[in-house]
Amino acid sequence: MERQSEVAPRTCADIHTLEAVALAATRTAAVASYAWVGRHDQKSADAAATTAMRAALADAPGRGTVVIGEGEKDDAPMLFNGEIVGNGHGPDFDIAVDPLEGTSFCAKDLPGSLATIAFGEPGTFWSPGPGFYMDKIVVPPQAKDVIDLDDPPERTLAKVAQALGKQVSELRVVIMDKPRHQELIARVVRAGAAVQTPAGGDVGGSLAVLLPTLDVDLLIGVGGTPEGVMTAAAVRALGGGMLGRLAPQRSEEADAIRAAGMSLDRVYDCDALVAGDAFFVATGVSGGPLVGRPRELDGRTMSESLLISSGQVRHITHTTFEKTTG
Repeated sequence: MERQSEVAPRTCADIHTLEAVALAATRTAAVASYAWVGRHDQKSADAAATTAMRAALADAPGRGTVVIGEGEKDDAPMLFNGEIVGNGHGPDFDIAVDPLEGTSFCAKDLPGSLATIAFGEPGTFWSPGPGFYMDKIVVPPQAKDVIDLDDPPERTLAKVAQALGKQVSELRVVIMDKPRHQELIARVVRAGAAVQTPAGGDVGGSLAVLLPTLDVDLLIGVGGTPEGVMTAAAVRALGGGMLGRLAPQRSEEADAIRAAGMSLDRVYDCDALVAGDAFFVATGVSGGPLVGRPRELDGRTMSESLLISSGQVRHITHTTFEKTTG
């Protein structure tokens, strides 16, 4: 397969002309992986989403480079870093992608799995190299200037509460239910905040922070770097606040990061994670409060998507794949 280093210098165009392409890619991936909802086979679900999304992107009018993909840290099917997609006849663009975010939710038929992608101008997305995990904070626009990754959680809660005009006891915080977060969850609960602890899906948790109708004030904790970059695209588009820092979970990962000349101490703000114009798209797979799952209706398949672009959030219902009889 073609690699980024093997192609000519890239040119820039209006990235928003590709919103329909991104929507088609996530819809196709969502419908393909929906066939695996509840079948307790994460790799097959991931493979179905990845294969469908790769096929959809192959026809994209332009040349896209996968700057950050998903799969290596989970030994799963993936669109790999540096992969080139598109037909070459149109604008150049960068991609951050997880064809099936919340794979375990899909496998177990639990709400929260999404087909996700972000498109950006060439050179827009930060590349984490061999870093698979990052510590992150995501907050609404009102609290973007008060967060600090070096603050203890109690201070973070107090500062965010003050910025939002709330008491700490009124805050709702998303922290993934992982062994690495046991102490963090306990401290946040002791401080008085309510905590949602999904088993995964930090993209969905971050989106809940950005959408005021979902009544979530803050996401904190360690999650994947692909999810972090895609989240940053949505955060930047909506004016929210985000900080991230590489947080290797194994010594081999830490050694690889250092060998690549990257810092384990540097804190990246939203503009460092996404340095140019970008947009984010998600389509529902197993349903949930953000977007519903694909469903059959009158011989067609309906899907629900979320497009976050240029300060706007659009909820889009799409009907396609009309069945024929004969």
